[in-house]
Amino acid sequence: MNFFDVYPRYQIEPVRAQGCKVYDKNGVEYLDFYGGHAVISIGHAHPKYIAKITEQLHKIGFYSNSVLIPLQDEYAEKLGKASGYPDYSLFMVNSGAEANENALKLAAYYNGRKKMVAFKNGFHGRTAAAVRVTDIPKYWTSNVMDLETIFLPWNDIEAVRETLQKGDVSSVIIEGIQGIGGIIVPDPQFLQQLREVCTETDTVLILDEIQSGFGRSGKFFAHQYAGIRPDIITVAKGMGNGFPISGILIAPKFPAVHGQLGTTFGGNQLACAAAIAVLEVMEEENLVENAARIGAYLMDELKKFPQIKEVRGQGLMIGIEFDESIGPLRDRLLFEQHVFTGSTKTHIFRLLPPLCVSKELADEFLKRLNNALQ
Repeated sequence: MNFFDVYPRYQIEPVRAQGCKVYDKNGVEYLDFYGGHAVISIGHAHPKYIAKITEQLHKIGFYSNSVLIPLQDEYAEKLGKASGYPDYSLFMVNSGAEANENALKLAAYYNGRKKMVAFKNGFHGRTAAAVRVTDIPKYWTSNVMDLETIFLPWNDIEAVRETLQKGDVSSVIIEGIQGIGGIIVPDPQFLQQLREVCTETDTVLILDEIQSGFGRSGKFFAHQYAGIRPDIITVAKGMGNGFPISGILIAPKFPAVHGQLGTTFGGNQLACAAAIAVLEVMEEENLVENAARIGAYLMDELKKFPQIKEVRGQGLMIGIEFDESIGPLRDRLLFEQHVFTGSTKTHIFRLLPPLCVSKELADEFLKRLNNALQ
């Protein structure tokens, strides 16, 4: 059987990793400034993380969520405290796409409406809300999975207001920071106005914090820069430091009904153990504060490179835009300077290093980037 070739794969075989470093089968050391699409939050192979999962394996191994699991309650309590949402409820699933699909379903149950709003260049996993087109008409609709999705321009509150006032939109979903869209940070005022119009029209506001959450932005959630409280928050990626886990944080106004949502693997004991370890390490090592500090330093230094068109982002979610394609430069960084990076579109780097990255490693990245640019 062959691999279904839908995305490019580099001929590098990692065999070991520690912190912000990855080592291949030939012993070559790589600086990881991408963290596997932002899933590595506390660093590779953190000893507390390994110990927590190992301990759980010795106790009972993997167990699904079909029985009451105390670890789920423990995790929910810790997450509520760490995130600033102790009054919300948690439903656990396995991937970002699952989290968003369950959030959209819950919103539709709540108000019985059949439409939803997403935004230009947004990406919400392989769901009805995903769109990667660059140029769209003001009111462009797409029917997927019996759900009508209306894609509106980014930061256009009047387009949102006009659409929601019709009274047939169930939910609005927006990323805390657009990832695949090019590391685009929403205007705080737009988010505040979006919260207001959703409240006025009884529309469910869903904040997709799958990539931008868990401290990556320098706050626990990126939307907290705008001082708003969404109705539902979707989380994944950095939540388990690479272990498959995701969830939705649900405001108190939503009643829980047995049979309303379901999952096979969500909230299993190994996933909970991994996620608990992540929160404990984040608190003990002040990783949210570190993300804010090192991210600000990196962006300030990157802005000094004359070859770079624009630097944007928050915390350790950084976009570096060039005028030309970055393909050759990314190859030089990987194969000559041994640095993992991400990209989006043809001309934008995505930097998503582990939240534990130090100033010394940030300086090392800047040095290697400068070498590749020469």
